[in-house]
Amino acid sequence: MKRDALPLISADSHVEEPPGLWYDDLPEKIRDQLPPEMRPTDSETQFALRVGATKDGELSAAELEGERHRQEVASMGTTSLEARFKVMREEGIAGECIYPTKGLYLWNMEDPKAGALCARIYNDWMYDLLEARSERFRCAAMIPTWNVEDAIAEVQRSAAMGMGALLLPIVGTPPFNHKQWEPLWSAIGETGLPVVMHQGSGHDMLFYRGRGAAVANLLATQSMAPRTAGLLATSGVLENHPELHFVFVETNAAWISWAMGTLDHYDDSFRQYVGWVRPELKEPPSFYLKRQIHGTFQKDDVAVAMVPFTGAAVALWGSDYPHSEGTYPHSRKIVAKFTENLSPEDAKAIVFDTAADLFKFDREKLLQPL
Repeated sequence: MKRDALPLISADSHVEEPPGLWYDDLPEKIRDQLPPEMRPTDSETQFALRVGATKDGELSAAELEGERHRQEVASMGTTSLEARFKVMREEGIAGECIYPTKGLYLWNMEDPKAGALCARIYNDWMYDLLEARSERFRCAAMIPTWNVEDAIAEVQRSAAMGMGALLLPIVGTPPFNHKQWEPLWSAIGETGLPVVMHQGSGHDMLFYRGRGAAVANLLATQSMAPRTAGLLATSGVLENHPELHFVFVETNAAWISWAMGTLDHYDDSFRQYVGWVRPELKEPPSFYLKRQIHGTFQKDDVAVAMVPFTGAAVALWGSDYPHSEGTYPHSRKIVAKFTENLSPEDAKAIVFDTAADLFKFDREKLLQPL
């Protein structure tokens, strides 16, 4: 098959939530607990700042309403079924794995009840909007992680509803090697759904300020992926739950080869010190990363070059539509370029097969004309 004709699944696509998604449905006493990014336009949010506000009170009520309307119109490009299909046809994309945008700030909330309610609001909306309307979409359900009981309840509810993946923050509180998470891993394993962890979730992304900070902060943010994946491997979570797969979204995938070699070296070296390595895994950490860890990328030449070492299944291509750092409207050209030196089998695994397996797409239906 020609590289510019490979069937494509975008393992990383987004919706742009309408500005009032949460605010309009929340009880008034909870609204103030929303992070600024999840609120409709007001003079304290990044959205109002786009039209010139620099401090409270600079925008009139009419200007704020105008900005809200602008965002509602902009969101239609991702929330309209017809608009999404149009873009998919242009790009040659047969299926999409879909994540929130504003909703990625959910885990910045402090109130467990408010956080759980916001997760349910999003999940119900996303199911009705896209998941239930086409088998070409597999949508991630946001899981509230302030307490394990609420997390398990939403895992089970979302799976029964028919959602396509379970979205956890990339940084857990407490960290994901803590024993309190064990019932959650078991509950997720019973669903057969992949865990997805999007970059920037569950932590402050502003590590640095000043010169160079914009780009360096993104590197620091993506570094949470190897940290969390390493913890899942070395703590025994992956060994004890071989049915679990973790997809690190928009983190790139080259780090997986580095993490494999680094973790294996220190796991082996530190075993000479009694009690340092706990637990002692049956296999090297790289075994579990290769089996159960995946990373999505828009363009990652190093990840592609490392396929002979890592195997093709660790890397998943995604367009990141509609975000500016994504591959739209040049996805076909970009995919053809980075797959040109791969075997046909490895190329198809990265852009179609692995995502089809993990997210349980109906392959026959995806391959029908859109």
